[in-house]
Amino acid sequence: AAAAVILRRRLLLSSPLASSSSSSRARRIFSRAMDSSTTAAAVQHAGGAAAGEYEEVLGRLSSLITQKVRADTGNRGNQWDLMGRYLQILELEEPIARMKVIHVAGTKGKGSTCTFTESILRSCGFRTGLFTSPHLMDVRERFRLDGVDISEEKFLKYFWCCWNKLKEKTDDDIPMPAYFRFMALLAFKIFSAEQVDVALLEVGLGGKFDATNVVKSPVVCGISSLGYDHMEILGNTLGEIAGEKAGIFKKGVPAYTAPQPEEAMVALKRRASELGISLQVVDPLKPHQLKDQHLGLQGEHQYENAGLAVALASTWLEKQGHVDRMPLNHTDPLPDQFIRGLSSASLQGRAQIVPDSQVNSEEKDRDSSLVFYLDGAHSPESMEICARWFSHATKEQSQTCSKSRKSSPSYGCLLWDTLQILLFNCMSVRDPMRLLPHLVDTATQNVLYFS
Repeated sequence: AAAAVILRRRLLLSSPLASSSSSSRARRIFSRAMDSSTTAAAVQHAGGAAAGEYEEVLGRLSSLITQKVRADTGNRGNQWDLMGRYLQILELEEPIARMKVIHVAGTKGKGSTCTFTESILRSCGFRTGLFTSPHLMDVRERFRLDGVDISEEKFLKYFWCCWNKLKEKTDDDIPMPAYFRFMALLAFKIFSAEQVDVALLEVGLGGKFDATNVVKSPVVCGISSLGYDHMEILGNTLGEIAGEKAGIFKKGVPAYTAPQPEEAMVALKRRASELGISLQVVDPLKPHQLKDQHLGLQGEHQYENAGLAVALASTWLEKQGHVDRMPLNHTDPLPDQFIRGLSSASLQGRAQIVPDSQVNSEEKDRDSSLVFYLDGAHSPESMEICARWFSHATKEQSQTCSKSRKSSPSYGCLLWDTLQILLFNCMSVRDPMRLLPHLVDTATQNVLYFS
């Protein structure tokens, strides 16, 4: 995914632009922060008995990445029927049929929606499995058991179980599955073996031909906000994209969607009508429903994802016979376990604020801190959301600083002495000129300028 990374550098200056010496110091701090994060990832497995084995597994996973990887994850049917053969080889057909699945597709917010839903149901006392993508630092982030990344020991055990069986049974006619398909198969193996009460599956790309769509009878399906992304695969119009996402709908399975543009909504309703199922539009969660608690994932847009998560979790509880744990209605405050789940949900790289802890002793004063604002925005719409979030976060911090300065004049944290640096990156399949202007223009509209 593309990443918009925003840094706010506190400087003891009377100008928003840094002097050459201050800029040099900023570069040193930034370099240390980057080095420390890289080193932390590198040493995570160092010294462990399984360190070499883990690296070997990562190498084998990398061997599954093909030149047509994007077609393999969310294609228009490219050898998708092989997924059925893989399930037979791994003896996963029956376990998947028994699994109580919540299936979520979408352009923006599907990972956040899955995370909120998982946290709610875990707070209700259920054993949860969560499959999301991509990972940021470690592949094990894709597989969460009870809210925690799968342990290295379990990951290795289930990996070899799947890898060895597939290697034994595949050939030129039935090749090894591509990267994402293998990951989905591994998730099914993990969740069935660990006997989770509920498995939450985030679609990788599209829906109709996604590897996760081998689930024939999920308990409930959800569609998060739709927009223009992966157009080289899913189509050039919102209607075409929505049609691909609606591919996860199943006959007899209730479906929910966040509010959508009209063209997308028409396509979703058309598919639901063809299957004879109900498609309910879910309104964003209202702050008062949280009883003064904050969502665990930041940003105003998360109230939309949280609203969808509440609907998915409530329907799952109802279908499993746990009506006593459901919210009474759509307007009153939520039950405590729902609020606890929503407020404790966490997901890296989504509107995440990371203060730097690598400042030298001579740079310890409050005004010279380095703060990273991280977000994985990678569509025009999410770029605007990212900019609005950053604007809100900085204004909120400014208000906090103003209050602190009144009580303590030595507390220095004015916005005018801040150097704000934008780091932007995107993959080659995306056009940066379709993304970056949305971020910068929205920031400018919120009177926010990058140095």
